[in-house]
Amino acid sequence: MTATTIPDASPGSAASAPAAPRAGRLVSLDALRGFDMFWIIGADDVIHALARATGWPAANDLAYQFDHSAWAGFRFYDLIFPMFVFIVGTSAVFALGKRLATKGRGAAVRHVIVRGVILYLFGILYYGNRADTYFDPRLMGVLQRIAIAYTATGLLFCFFSPRVLAGVLVGLLAAYWAVMSFVPAPGQKHVSFDPGQNIANWVDMHYLPFYKWDPEQRPRPSDGLYDPEGILSSIPAVATCLLGLFAGLLLKETRTAPLQKVLVLVAGGAALAALGFLWGHQFPVIKKLWTSSFVLVAGGYSAMLLGLFYLVIDVAGLRFWTRPFLWIGMNAITLYLLWEFVKFDAIANHLLFAGYGRQVLGGYFGLATATLALALILLVARFLYKRQIFLRV
Repeated sequence: MTATTIPDASPGSAASAPAAPRAGRLVSLDALRGFDMFWIIGADDVIHALARATGWPAANDLAYQFDHSAWAGFRFYDLIFPMFVFIVGTSAVFALGKRLATKGRGAAVRHVIVRGVILYLFGILYYGNRADTYFDPRLMGVLQRIAIAYTATGLLFCFFSPRVLAGVLVGLLAAYWAVMSFVPAPGQKHVSFDPGQNIANWVDMHYLPFYKWDPEQRPRPSDGLYDPEGILSSIPAVATCLLGLFAGLLLKETRTAPLQKVLVLVAGGAALAALGFLWGHQFPVIKKLWTSSFVLVAGGYSAMLLGLFYLVIDVAGLRFWTRPFLWIGMNAITLYLLWEFVKFDAIANHLLFAGYGRQVLGGYFGLATATLALALILLVARFLYKRQIFLRV
């Protein structure tokens, strides 16, 4: 079966890729994208269900890492979203680089804009209309942020040299830091990074229309006053994508030895993360504000993971364990949308005969349901991969 061109907006996905990765293709990049999405499409639920069922201290500690930090701080789950944005930038080097070389700048620019618009519209569709009686979409969300970061990064890549892009990256982080650190929200006497008391949240309150989401806000999540994927915090998200783009430029460089690339990614990533935590003493590491320190911490960890995946998969050639991640990574956005619109947990609940299953499995019923739901979406991912259906723009 030939690849279908129903939209999937994972920048860098290859709709024409065969079931077995092509020679020369960076399998590590597809696998890391799949590893990242794996935790969103049900693996996190398995971790939490395991902790509830067993009460094991180790399981509880692991489950703690699969919740977002309430505000300041950094846990593993805080890495999932920025790492995907990072990978988008890495993938763009290969996809847009090829398009620039074969079809020219005009075609590449049109492609970036069209893909960005479609992904943004997918975000509107994903969150839907949150009101029953009137139009109330969520204008800023996860997919919308990916669309904005990809579009800005893609256009910058089409027009500017790496040296200029490095300046843009530093400028974005510095400008966001300056605004957040020296401009108090109107009505506040002093600058604050606290929820609802900072300039980024104030901008959302006054200039971001329609639905705003944050489960920590009260009285109900649907009554959010600001959004964790808000207006101002989209600026440093572009910097996250640019960090990924520089990782892609490194991996594409033919004059650098593979082990040198690994060293730069791992050591450079460790330095970025350390610098981010150090900066966090003044500009706290806060995902919901996407602070500049958060960009460095998340970007550093993303670079280290990419370096390790590249070392194990593309350099050492140890690929036997990557197959499920490749299934996911080649259709990442598609599976993300399916997880929202197809209630795999409800299907799993029915397959386990709900009430009867609870009697048999007792406290382990939730774990069985979460595991089966994850298995079901993995089967869908495998089906698409085996049939060479890689849905993309």
